[in-house]
Amino acid sequence: MRATAAEQTQSGTLVLLCLASWAIPGAGHLWLGRRTKGLVFLVALPLMFAIGLAIRGRIFPFELSDPLVGLSALADLGIGATYFLAGALGYGGGDVRAVTYEYGNAFLIVAGLLNMLVVIDAYDVALGRK
Repeated sequence: MRATAAEQTQSGTLVLLCLASWAIPGAGHLWLGRRTKGLVFLVALPLMFAIGLAIRGRIFPFELSDPLVGLSALADLGIGATYFLAGALGYGGGDVRAVTYEYGNAFLIVAGLLNMLVVIDAYDVALGRK
């Protein structure tokens, strides 16, 4: 069974929508006309990530030797372009001696995981499920 041109275009658009939503939190909702939700995500999720960095959280490296560190790295990556920007600017080294270190890690990880949920929500909205 071959996909029609309309189905291929729709699936290509969905892929772009999901990539945009992952790269820039809230972009998928803005694309779909859900401005309020999109703006809330656009502000809240990068702010949450920035707070995690400010209180000395660590952006975890991809280490296969320690599964929990690897999973934390995947969660951090969920925030999209903000992850790469923070790394390029030298943030996210973490400070284990800081009292707020674990809280910072939690903020960074949860911001990434929430953005992944935002991507799924944008996908569901685009398909008309919501």
